[in-house]
Amino acid sequence: VLQVLSVTDRPFVALCRRNEGEAWLSCKSPGKSTLYGSLTCQGVGSDGIPEISASEGFVVNEITKKSILVSCPHENVSTKFLAPYTSFCRIHQKSIICIDISSGGGLGVSTSTDGTMKIWQAANGEIRRLLEGHVYDVNCCRFFPSGLVVLSGGMDAQLKIWSAEDASCAVTFKGHKAGILDTAIVDRGRNVISSSRDGTARLWDCGKSACLGVVADCGSPVNGIALGIADNTINLGSPEKAPSEREIGTERKILLLAREDKKLQGVGLQSRQPVFLFVGSDAFNCCTFLSSIYLLAGTQDGNIYQLDVRNTKAPIQIIHRSGAPVLCLLPYRDGFIASQGSDGTCFIIQQDLDHVIDLTEADCDPVYKVATWEKQIYTCCRDGVVRRYQLSDL
Repeated sequence: VLQVLSVTDRPFVALCRRNEGEAWLSCKSPGKSTLYGSLTCQGVGSDGIPEISASEGFVVNEITKKSILVSCPHENVSTKFLAPYTSFCRIHQKSIICIDISSGGGLGVSTSTDGTMKIWQAANGEIRRLLEGHVYDVNCCRFFPSGLVVLSGGMDAQLKIWSAEDASCAVTFKGHKAGILDTAIVDRGRNVISSSRDGTARLWDCGKSACLGVVADCGSPVNGIALGIADNTINLGSPEKAPSEREIGTERKILLLAREDKKLQGVGLQSRQPVFLFVGSDAFNCCTFLSSIYLLAGTQDGNIYQLDVRNTKAPIQIIHRSGAPVLCLLPYRDGFIASQGSDGTCFIIQQDLDHVIDLTEADCDPVYKVATWEKQIYTCCRDGVVRRYQLSDL
């Protein structure tokens, strides 16, 4: 079972590029004055590793070709800044708003404000397929577990299923009255879930191209959803009528709904009954499960709440690094990855590391979504670049 992550109100070191060969450093600690410093590069050694020194108050502990570990001894805190292993700049022409990587790690899918959705080679960014059929922007996309099929949702209120092999659209679901904002896949994908600006989350039968029911009607846009297997101690409620035989794998599942009205809601997927309702500090943008008990949810004002589903009256902790909106949360190993808007922050917190890992180079552009495959992390950003980070050496 994942233990409580003890980083509430801890100081952290941040980096901002100043110009070629120099970068600003800051160490922010709640209730204290921010410490400022800088990193300066004196050149590159014969081994290809840069020679970098830090100003007073900071220490460079470790340098590789792609990372630098910086500490602030005064606050006893360290951050590892990791540069991308490679960047793909030609997949899209404008901001990339969603990304996913196939289960085998070979393919990526992404959507952009340039109006396109594309499938590409994860190794080199080479475009394989153009998926055309939505009207207006496509807000979300993800691979089915097979890695051969893609699920997408758009501003046209349509949910579509695509073949990654020939780009054909096999199924189109219609029923939402406003744009679809997020999706989830139940088990292998005979059923899928969508959430919308119309305030509802719906369960769909892929085989019959039909809506099996409204899982929740919130009266407020549902910005993000997450599906998890509930711990046996959690009461998910009982359905008012017998579930359809077309519902496959909905038992013991709990659906999280990140709502625009500052509420995070848990609902029994099969029962359609509320499990909990938690009120946060601002609109919830995203949510994820860390385990069958613990979950995370991020708000527009920069808070990351960790909750215990068994008792959501008070959060286990609130992680706050900046006031930038939390846009994506993703479990990773024994911790999680978070990305934020306006300041371009994307960071990893893991229990077995005594430092935070910051994924660099987005600068001040929002990192909208993160996807992982084994030790590789992919991010998509407002600057139109897909970045791939390699964690094998960490």
